[in-house]
Amino acid sequence: MSDSSIRFVLDGEVIEIDDIDPTRTVLQFLREDLGRKGTKEGCAEGDCGACTVVVAEANGDDLSLRAINSCIQFLPTIDGKELITVESLAPDANDLHPVQRALVEHHGSQCGFCTPGFVMSLFALYKSNANPSRQEIDDALAGNLCRCTGYRPIIAAAQSMYEEADPQSDWLRQAFGTAQDPKERVERLDRLVRKDGLALEHDGHHFFAPLDIAAFAELYKQHPDATILAGGTDIGLWVTKQHRELETLIYTGRVSELKALELTSSHIEVGSAVTLTDVVPVLVKQYPGLDELFRRFASPPIRNAGTLGGNIANGSPIGDSMAALMVVGASLVLRRGGKQRELPLDAFYHDYQVNDMAPGEFLERIRIPMPDPGAIVRSQKWSKRFDQDISAVCTAYRLQLDGDKVADFQMACGGLAPVVKRATNCEQAINGQAWSRETVERAAAALAQDFIPISDMRASADIRMRATQNLLRRFFHETQGSLDETVYTYGRQR
Repeated sequence: MSDSSIRFVLDGEVIEIDDIDPTRTVLQFLREDLGRKGTKEGCAEGDCGACTVVVAEANGDDLSLRAINSCIQFLPTIDGKELITVESLAPDANDLHPVQRALVEHHGSQCGFCTPGFVMSLFALYKSNANPSRQEIDDALAGNLCRCTGYRPIIAAAQSMYEEADPQSDWLRQAFGTAQDPKERVERLDRLVRKDGLALEHDGHHFFAPLDIAAFAELYKQHPDATILAGGTDIGLWVTKQHRELETLIYTGRVSELKALELTSSHIEVGSAVTLTDVVPVLVKQYPGLDELFRRFASPPIRNAGTLGGNIANGSPIGDSMAALMVVGASLVLRRGGKQRELPLDAFYHDYQVNDMAPGEFLERIRIPMPDPGAIVRSQKWSKRFDQDISAVCTAYRLQLDGDKVADFQMACGGLAPVVKRATNCEQAINGQAWSRETVERAAAALAQDFIPISDMRASADIRMRATQNLLRRFFHETQGSLDETVYTYGRQR
């Protein structure tokens, strides 16, 4: 088997592909090359979920299954994995998977366009959670949109899909016509493990997937104009929406050091290729006040592919992770060749899409300090929809009190400037002062010195500023216990 070909498993068979455009998406391959029309294209940007498929990876002696958006996932990124589509679940239409049967029995499909995507998201839930709560079902479906059913019958199907489960069956009992031992599936994937990195070339376009950081750094030194590809949740849109030609891609997803996640006594060390799905539980365990932010951060298929490092390096002014990481004092380890340097996150961005990295330099890892005892850390996201929406404003706070006085206060905002940045004038109005309504009112007024918001489709400049000021007031009231957090769970009044 060649190291210049893509290899993955589909319906029990190893698929090997040579000479294909590295930016060809999984969706294009399924529909146009294989004629699998169950997976749909709705938005081509990872928002609607009609294109959802599941990928399986070996995790020791078991398999890890995750839903992803095939419309923005480049085909080489599934090298070494197993791809599961809606056709895989029931190759015989008379023998539906329990998820599919539950949707039929609860009338969870009308026009049917979105249904395969819902099936695959529910299948991923079915395999990872044997007794999900209503909240967990809602969260699992946050990346799937339906215009017909109103979601009630889909949720009812999700709640009943376990009633059809066969305890004697393997994890995917209908697939391929015969039951397969999960161990066989793991062994098949283990045989695809590469000793060397993947290197593809097609029509002058190149794709590299090195296996270690030294090889990655050397490749990037040789190709400083290359595009670094992580989860592809933003870069995929460059191809599907902007029709860019990406000549050289260097993929982070196989670099062992970039996929490392480690807790030390002082820091959470996050490799830049660690997915949001993997890092979020670790962050929320240490900083529970960030739970709502990360529940509303994109959707499960996006979080399953997207990385924390990609969100930071992309540097969008509406990137939701950066404000929270700034206030807790996160820093970035940057690397060029064999040389490293560390930079505070709040010094990384200079202007819109302009950061401190030199040519050939890349983000190696994020260093997030462990929480200080007594510090209050929160983040608030304001958008038109609760689930899977881009922020009009995203704020984050870190408050340390000494009695009634503020020993340290930090605030950062996204959506108000060309970059995510600290609200330094607001901070100065609070630090050293009494933590009181009067202090917060002065600080809210000072926000107008920190930001000159823009008006766009998400909100006007005036509304953005007023919302940011009101979010600061809300944070104050929450610290005083004047808002019942059991009533405002996850931002929804209950």
